[in-house]
Amino acid sequence: MKRKAFIKNSALTAFSISTFGIKNSFSNSMATANTIKVNSNRISNRIFELAKFGLDDKGRGYRVAYTKADIEGRAWFMDLMKKAGLNPIIDAAGNIIGKRKGKNASLKPIAFGSHIDMVPDGGNYDGTVGSIGALEIIETLNENNIITDHPLELIIFANEEGGTIGSIAMVGNLTPEGLLQKSQSGVTMAEGIKAIGGNPDNIQSCIRNKGDLYAWLELHIEQGGILESENLKIGVVEGIVGLRHWIVTLEGFANHAGTTPMNRRQDALLAASKFIIAVNEVVNSVEGNQVGTVGKMALQPGAYNVIPGKVVLGLEIRDLSDDKIDMLLAQIEKRAAIIANESKVKIMFELQANASKPALTNKVLQQVIFNASNELGLTTKLMQSGAGHDSQEVAFIAPSAMIFIPSVGGISHSPKEFSTILDIANGTNVLLKTILAIDKGIAGLEINH
Repeated sequence: MKRKAFIKNSALTAFSISTFGIKNSFSNSMATANTIKVNSNRISNRIFELAKFGLDDKGRGYRVAYTKADIEGRAWFMDLMKKAGLNPIIDAAGNIIGKRKGKNASLKPIAFGSHIDMVPDGGNYDGTVGSIGALEIIETLNENNIITDHPLELIIFANEEGGTIGSIAMVGNLTPEGLLQKSQSGVTMAEGIKAIGGNPDNIQSCIRNKGDLYAWLELHIEQGGILESENLKIGVVEGIVGLRHWIVTLEGFANHAGTTPMNRRQDALLAASKFIIAVNEVVNSVEGNQVGTVGKMALQPGAYNVIPGKVVLGLEIRDLSDDKIDMLLAQIEKRAAIIANESKVKIMFELQANASKPALTNKVLQQVIFNASNELGLTTKLMQSGAGHDSQEVAFIAPSAMIFIPSVGGISHSPKEFSTILDIANGTNVLLKTILAIDKGIAGLEINH
């Protein structure tokens, strides 16, 4: 994924901590936070314990949402939560929620966590790092007899990899039609939710409203190679990109490949080739971190001796700005009109229903994460997330932030996915410091949407 204009930590020097109203609360919490660190050995052991659920005899992982391995992994995790005093419950969407009381029951909870389901033949770190890291924070607070002012909530979202189903349900956007969609495991979402202990017939009961959470934080592997390539330790996520999909259909005329002269052809595949190049040129012509991809293609009739008469493509555009996505599409459509005219074909665009909105993280929380990282001597970078996360949904009901740690080789959704235990511990300690800092109360925690 191409990125051109990431803002390094040095660019953040213009931000004044006191401007955001967080200087005093952060420094007061540091006296406590500096004395405690998470247990990296415990984190590492638990990552490998969880990896056993769904592992086949060839070493491939299959802890896909709603499968037997997912159910067993969730039970294992809930048992650890119980031992940590969280008394976890499963909400109507299948999300696992554990609560820890704070000193002031009237305060809204600080929530953090991730997911433990995985893609087929995936890796052991995507989602897992943020989930086990969140549990480690609870354990560390318990061991050091630290009670926060705010209540804390550890949330493990259900079926993140299958479309952030648990978090979509929590913010009230899981529709009856969505419940009937098939999941990766072959069952409908409703059937899968039942299998993991949820109640799709009462899905509204899991909905959280704006203001129900004081803040939401998620630790995650980067899933790209930016941090590693620049030898940086912590990514502070400025936002999660929105994406839109289009089916692009090119209709020419299928005719005999041997008897139709080159200058009389209406070759849909040739026009499609020009269209794909045009998408790449348009997306690269604009400054920024946007990406555009043609990732699927089907052609008819598909024979050596027949000129392709029809091609159907899948177009995706991602960016932090809906306006930029609109602008890129408009430019692509202009190029498509020229190609259609020159190639004597029709080109039609059909927007698909699975769009997601860009989600900006809270700037105050970003600054707290920068401060926590600096206290630990960790290099940082402000960066966007090109992949979707549960935080993308939660950001619409609560001030939200994400912490990235390096992915070795930029590999993710693969058995070769790997992050070092040092980087995982660093990220977890940053998360811990951030929670303790915002627990003292900071100004400017507002929802960006």
